[in-house]
Amino acid sequence: MKTTAKVFATLFALAAGGSLAFPAESSPAAAAPAPAAPATFEITVNDAAMKFSIAKIAAHPGQTLTIKLKNNGAQPKDVMGHNWVLLKADTDTDAYTATASASKSEGFEPKALAAQVIAAIPLLGPGQSGEVTFTCPATPGTYNYLCTFPAHAMLGMKGVLIVK
Repeated sequence: MKTTAKVFATLFALAAGGSLAFPAESSPAAAAPAPAAPATFEITVNDAAMKFSIAKIAAHPGQTLTIKLKNNGAQPKDVMGHNWVLLKADTDTDAYTATASASKSEGFEPKALAAQVIAAIPLLGPGQSGEVTFTCPATPGTYNYLCTFPAHAMLGMKGVLIVK
């Protein structure tokens, strides 16, 4: 009964030249895009190929990634170790590689250049595995990763993380 009375009151007000004010509709706030689901990439290396099995990784800003590195090689770590180092976008990769190659006592990851590194897996010997989990940079762009053992990046053991 109350609903009928409201309808008649509304019609009467309109017929008399009145206007109606309706409550503002609540519009849903612009929803932020849902963060991309975490992802895992399993990368292998061996002594003969001198390449990462995955040389290109695509991800989204803020996405959580886990990189698992497996050294399938047979050579001793001090002769043919492999690591995985992800550098910030503005890093001079050649300069970093040159310094890292001369940093054997630091596992070829120079502490003086640590601010240029986003994530890293330390040097692995034959049959060893390592992993790192990190959050992708918020800034879209291309980020280089490489093995910093002497000459490995130069021979092709490198790749890119593309954040878009």
